[in-house]
Amino acid sequence: MREIIFDTETTGLDPRNGDRLVEIGCVEMVNRVTTGATFHCYLNPDRDMPAAAEAVHGLSAAFLADKPRFHEKAAEFLEFIGDSMLVAHNASFDFGFINAELEACGLEPVSKTRMIDTVALAKVRHPGAKLSLDALCSRYGIDRSHRTLHGALLDAELLAQVYVELTGGRQIGLELAGARQETIAAPVAMPVRERVFRPARPHSASEAELAAHAAFLESVKSPLWNE
Repeated sequence: MREIIFDTETTGLDPRNGDRLVEIGCVEMVNRVTTGATFHCYLNPDRDMPAAAEAVHGLSAAFLADKPRFHEKAAEFLEFIGDSMLVAHNASFDFGFINAELEACGLEPVSKTRMIDTVALAKVRHPGAKLSLDALCSRYGIDRSHRTLHGALLDAELLAQVYVELTGGRQIGLELAGARQETIAAPVAMPVRERVFRPARPHSASEAELAAHAAFLESVKSPLWNE
């Protein structure tokens, strides 16, 4: 099963207000194990960068000025994601920006039936707890010490680890499907023990034991069994 864990960085919170994508990061997973294949690009939004947004991801308008526009990277992005399920943290936000950019290019939006939201998964697993990516990394002991600013590819890599934990844990993800099938199918040879015949041991009381028992009974005064 192929899945794409992805994240985006933007100029703001709402593409309907003119906000644009400035970074996309994707990580490929097969059978819940990362393959090492990634897609990453910075994008020129053709607009200014609000100070609040730059404080989050550190991407300035000057840095993005010579980067490609989304329409120049759209085909490569769509080829990478293929028809796989798409996993994101607060996925409706990322889907909203991706689809706004695709529609601006005259391309079909990505169906939300392919969306897996790790925030929704975390709400079920940890009701009432903090659900930010940082909080989930702390909960699962995932090292994020190198994360000083938000970055789409870095956050997608962290989210891939969180996603494995939310869906069953790392041990499951380390098993390949083929290995599991072999384990199930392979018969287990059990050692066969040779049975040794032992004759029955005598359990009858000896003459001396019977005499001792009779003497004991004679010593009992007013036994109940005589009433």
